[in-house]
Amino acid sequence: MTAITMNDALERAGAGAYQRRLMGIFGLVWAADAMQVLAVGFTAASIAATFGLTVPQALQTGTAFFFGMLLGAAGFGRLADRYGRRRVLIVTVACDALFGVLSVFAPDFTILLALRFLTGAAVGGTLPVDYAMMAEFLPAKNRGRWLVFLEGFWAVGTLIVALAAWGASLVGVADAWRYIFAVTAFPAVLGLGLRFLVPESPLYLLRTGRLEEAKAVVNRMLVTNGRAPLDAGTGLFQPEAAKGQGIFSPALRQRSLMILAIWFLVSVSYYGVFTWMPAKLAGDGFGFVRGYGFLVLVALAQIPGYALAAYGVEKWGRKPTLIGFCLLSALGCLLFTLAAGGVMIAASLLIMSFALLGTWGALYAFTPELYPTESRATGMGAAGAMARLGGLLAPSLLGYAIAQGFGVAVGIFAGLLVLAAIAATMINAETRRVALT
Repeated sequence: MTAITMNDALERAGAGAYQRRLMGIFGLVWAADAMQVLAVGFTAASIAATFGLTVPQALQTGTAFFFGMLLGAAGFGRLADRYGRRRVLIVTVACDALFGVLSVFAPDFTILLALRFLTGAAVGGTLPVDYAMMAEFLPAKNRGRWLVFLEGFWAVGTLIVALAAWGASLVGVADAWRYIFAVTAFPAVLGLGLRFLVPESPLYLLRTGRLEEAKAVVNRMLVTNGRAPLDAGTGLFQPEAAKGQGIFSPALRQRSLMILAIWFLVSVSYYGVFTWMPAKLAGDGFGFVRGYGFLVLVALAQIPGYALAAYGVEKWGRKPTLIGFCLLSALGCLLFTLAAGGVMIAASLLIMSFALLGTWGALYAFTPELYPTESRATGMGAAGAMARLGGLLAPSLLGYAIAQGFGVAVGIFAGLLVLAAIAATMINAETRRVALT
C-alpha cells in the first residue's frame, strides 16, 4: 500500500469547484457576521427612540455584542481544536441565527442587551473557526489568495447592511432597528442549513486518527474538482508534528505574541478610525461622513484593498504584504491630518478604508498558517478575542486623546499601525506556499 501526505492530496485536488462551494457557504455566514457587527452603529438611534434612551445608552448593545464576541472567539476556538471544526461551526451558526432572530422581537432593552451578547458570542466563535477550517481545505500554492477572498465577504456584508439601513431611513420604517436586525439574521438562518453540507476538515480527521473518513472527504474533493479519486491501495498520512504545541508553547510563543499584538493594534486603529472619526467629523460640519451614501463608498473602497492583499500574499509573501499594508494605513492616517477640506477628508477616509481592510485581509491569510492543526482554531480564536478587546478599549483609550485634539488622536492611530508593522517584522515565520502541519 502506498501513502501520500495530506498536502500532496490537496495539491492534487487543487482549488476548484469544491473550494468555490465552500467559499460560498463560508462567505455567506462571514457576510452575515459582518452585518451583525456593523449593525451596532446603524441601529443605536432607532433603539434609543423605541425604548426612550439616549444614543450612548443604546450603544450599550454594541458593548454587550463585542464582549460576547471576545468570549466566544476565545472559547469556541479551543472547543474546535478539541471536538472538531464542523460541530462547533454548526453550533455557533445555529446560535447566531437563533439569537439574531430573537433580537428582532426583543420586548425591552434588558432582553435586547442579553440577546446581543449571546449573538456576539456566536459570531465571535464562528469567525475564527471559519478561517481555520477553510485553510485546511486549500492547497499551499494558492491558500493565501483564497483566504483573503473569504475575508472580502466582509465588504459584501458592509454593503448590504449599509443599504438596508439607508432603505429603512428613506422609507421611514418605525423601529428601524428591528428591520435591520432581521436583515442581518437572514443570511445566518440560510447559512445554518448549508453548513450541514460541509464535512469535517480532512486535516483534523487525519490528526485524530480517522484515516478512512479523511480519505472519503479527499476523494469527494478530488471527484468534484474533476480529478481521479485515490484508489483502494493509496492511503493518507501526515508527517509527525510535535505534540502539545499550544499557542504559547516555546516553539510558538514569539509568533503568537507578535501576531496577537498586531490584531490588537490594528483593531484599535480600525475602530478608532471608523467609529470615533465619523462622529467627530460630523460635529465639525462634515456631516456627509455619516451619510449612508458615503458609507457605501467606504465599503466599495475595501474591495480593491482585498484584491491587492490577495495578490500580495502570493506574490510577495505574507509578512511583506502585512507590513506594507500596516505602513500604508499609517500613511493614510497622516494624510488625513493634512486634509484641509471636505474632498480631501473624504479621500483620506477612502484611502484608510482601502489600506486597513487590505491589512485585515493579510492578517486573516497569515494567522491560521502560523499554527499546527492541533492549535489552529485556538490561535485564530485568540486573535479574534484580541481584535474584540481592541474594539472594546478603543473608545476609552482614545477618547482622552480626541479631547486633546483630533490631530493627536489620528497621530496615535498612525503610531499604533507603525508598531503593528514593526511587530510583523518580528514574526519568526513566512508561510507562503508552506504546507500546513
